[in-house]
Amino acid sequence: MSLTLTDQDKTTLRTAAYGAVSLLAAADAAGSPHRIATNGSIALATGTGPVGHVLAENSKVKGLVGKSVAELADHVLPALTAAATLLGDQDPAEADNFRSIVNVALATATQSRKGEPTPAMAEMTRKINEALAVA
Repeated sequence: MSLTLTDQDKTTLRTAAYGAVSLLAAADAAGSPHRIATNGSIALATGTGPVGHVLAENSKVKGLVGKSVAELADHVLPALTAAATLLGDQDPAEADNFRSIVNVALATATQSRKGEPTPAMAEMTRKINEALAVA
C-alpha cells in the first residue's frame, strides 16, 4: 500500500512520537530526564520506512510543553492514538512500524537511566502503549 500524508498528518506523527519520549522523560523528573529525552529522540531518528522519513524531518515539534505531566499527556496520548489510527487506515504495516519505532525509542530512553525504570516510568510506558494499541 502507499502512504499519503498531509503536513498535518506528519505533524501528528512527530507530535506523537517525540511526545511519547517527552512523557517518559517527564515521568522520571527526579532522575535524568534530559538524558532520557536525548537518547529517546536519537532512537526515533533511526526509524525506517515512510514513518522514519517523517520522524527524521528537521521540523520543530510544537505543543510539547505543559505545566504538568498530566497536561502534556492530554496532548500526547490522543496524538498517539490519532497517529496509529491514521497509519492503520492507510497502511497497517506502517502502523506497526510506527509502534515499533516508538517502542524502541522508549526502551532506549529507559536504558539511559541508571538502574531499573521507576514505577512512574513503567506506568507511563503502559499508557503510551495503550494509546498506540487503540487503533
